[in-house]
Amino acid sequence: MEDVTYNNDVTEGDQPTIMVTNDDGIEAPGLQALVRVLVSTNRYRVWVCAPDSDRSAVSHAATVRRTLSAKPTEISGATAFAVSGTPSDCTSLGISKALFPSVPDLVLSGINMGSNCGYHIVYSGTVAGAREAFIYGLPSVSISYDWKNGRSSINDFTLAAEACLSIISAILVEIKNKTYPQKCFLNVDLPTDIQNHKGMKLTKQGSSCMKVNWKQVSSDGEGLTDEPTSVSLNPNSKALSRNLFFNMELKERQMENGGTDFCFLKEGYITVTPLGALTNADDESQTYFKEWLPEVVASTLEL
Repeated sequence: MEDVTYNNDVTEGDQPTIMVTNDDGIEAPGLQALVRVLVSTNRYRVWVCAPDSDRSAVSHAATVRRTLSAKPTEISGATAFAVSGTPSDCTSLGISKALFPSVPDLVLSGINMGSNCGYHIVYSGTVAGAREAFIYGLPSVSISYDWKNGRSSINDFTLAAEACLSIISAILVEIKNKTYPQKCFLNVDLPTDIQNHKGMKLTKQGSSCMKVNWKQVSSDGEGLTDEPTSVSLNPNSKALSRNLFFNMELKERQMENGGTDFCFLKEGYITVTPLGALTNADDESQTYFKEWLPEVVASTLEL
């Protein structure tokens, strides 16, 4: 691996260090725009440790049984590596001091092409990139833009990155003052019409989720039918003697009544949602199981 080259005009400690990762891959326009905007401020030392290809929807997967490669990559104004791993791999490696000489002050994951609200936070590699830093005690933010085909353009990522600068700057002030909360990380979603957004809104994670349909197709990808296909599980069925091929189709998210990340995003707000690594169940569920578990224990002893 080549030696890491740093900006010789800046001495160590003069500027806060931001490390950027994502799940769309190091060449994705969202990451490129975010890095470009950060570098243009001349306020930050910027490192990039991101997947070498698209790793969308891999959630918090980690590589444990093979070697990862980290290839130096040219991104103007930043020190960058493309890694043959997942977003959580990239964050873990980037903050370990095995790749860079120190631990970054802040980890940013994004900007993702597509929003990450509600239950999609579970699937998101973008959110996982920030969550991994949080698990290790580092401040982090996952950032996603609500990209819509036919309405969005690549330039919107630059507008989205610029809209996040005030959040990033404010977080770094709190970090410097040692007043930034350590029990959460932030998930930021930016609306499709980012140029005319309505401002920022503190929100809670909702339960919105894309509806998934599976469609049977031929092995060459051509659809066999426009209708959902039922597969017989009868042991005598010929379907069990051959491979079946399916495509996943994502439909619009389920709508919620209001007050959540998804709803405020659709209203045109930049949503800022504090998250924990794994949230506890609600109080009602806790109360239920507090009463239920002793009954299970008692019935087990009676067996």
